[in-house]
Amino acid sequence: MSNIHPNFIAGDWRNGATSLENRNPSDIDDLIGIYACASEEDVRSACLEAANAQSTWYDAGPQVRSDVLNRVATGIEQRAPEIARMLAREEGKILSEATAETQRAAHVFRFFAGEALRVHGEFIASVRSGVDIEVAREPLGAVGLITPWNFPIAIPAWKVAPALAYGNSVVLKPAELTPGTAHLLARIIADAGVPAGVFNLVMGPGASVGAALVADPNIQAISFTGSVPTGRAISQHSLNGMKKVQLEMGGKNPMVILEDADLSVAVAATLNGSFFSTGQRCTASSRLIVQASIHDAFVEELTRQMLALKVGPALAAESQVGPVVSQAQLDSNLAYVALAAAEGCDVVGGERLDGSGRGYFQRPALFLGATSSMRVCQEEIFGPCASVIRVEDFDEALWVANDTPFGLSAGICTQNLRYAREFRRRVQSGMVMVNLPTAGVDYHVPFGGRKNSSFGPREQGRAAAEFYTSSKTSYLFSG
Repeated sequence: MSNIHPNFIAGDWRNGATSLENRNPSDIDDLIGIYACASEEDVRSACLEAANAQSTWYDAGPQVRSDVLNRVATGIEQRAPEIARMLAREEGKILSEATAETQRAAHVFRFFAGEALRVHGEFIASVRSGVDIEVAREPLGAVGLITPWNFPIAIPAWKVAPALAYGNSVVLKPAELTPGTAHLLARIIADAGVPAGVFNLVMGPGASVGAALVADPNIQAISFTGSVPTGRAISQHSLNGMKKVQLEMGGKNPMVILEDADLSVAVAATLNGSFFSTGQRCTASSRLIVQASIHDAFVEELTRQMLALKVGPALAAESQVGPVVSQAQLDSNLAYVALAAAEGCDVVGGERLDGSGRGYFQRPALFLGATSSMRVCQEEIFGPCASVIRVEDFDEALWVANDTPFGLSAGICTQNLRYAREFRRRVQSGMVMVNLPTAGVDYHVPFGGRKNSSFGPREQGRAAAEFYTSSKTSYLFSG
């Protein structure tokens, strides 16, 4: 059992009753490691230990929490090459993207090390003589964090860091496809001196480990990033336990290209937003809404650059797009490529590459001649596929942009200030990009969307305090 990477519970590294293999999607013969799966009893133990440790962690004061988070940031920076290589091997991001994500995680911990010292309250004058009113923010208690495979260190960082900064304790359940990066993060957090029980790592399938975490009575709140069906189920179960809940559940993000756009800027933003990170981003540009007068020129240049992208192993220096994360995801992507053709699109690219079966490689795809009502324009694919929808003018473009059950990120390429302003004001999304890719956000500002994309308070930046703390209003009569 010594070669199995264990869970981390109450300051101890513990093997589980079962384990799972972690394999490289660039080369499925590459066994990265074997990782312990937590049992339901392991989850109960982690949640109980987290609940018992939380008050001591909070009472230690903000300077202690700040110092620990700064040490975590330093630990990530010191081990960045190792983390980035692990991330690239198990998730499939090319190494440059994996390195940038690792750096982002360090920045997140450094930011919240500062926020631990800046927990704000209010002193409000009472309408009654002799009465003082104070509004303070306090931690929730033990929180459960369930993170996805597509950002295996950035998303755990932007959940764990604020949770700890505001005095909560944590039970982290990473995606079963990417346990290695989370395991490295857990070791860094442990080495940074987090007291036993304050941070816990439980690995394994969502159906068992995640479900046990959501159901545990010692957990006061759940923050989840993943699919809409799972998010809805978590919301319902959390309501039964009266838990606070935060959900990030995906997107079908529009990128509008108006006729006055700088073509080179529009193509670069779209190429990045649609196909980098193999399209496996909830903020990816999956609907390209192009004004008729620029449509043909835009499609011609985007197609040329898309087909020139080098698809290959994540660690290969020449690769620009890595593999799809798993066989199941690749099968789903290819099914959507077939669906696009069946719905009447002209499909460019999208085929599986590397017939040897040693990696999950797919050529990026454009679905030309798409209409907004098609399933490929309404359902999240989560792969390197983008639909192109032709529109006549700005008003039609805006209508199509909003014609979706999602509302995470939206972009527009234009040199017209009036259209940029109107789009920012009227598009139904939580984030708006002008002449920039829809994917790629800063770590110190709010992240989240509308409709089926998000539920609950925003993540990241100072907005994170809204979820990870509860307000308490105190009245004092001095006589």
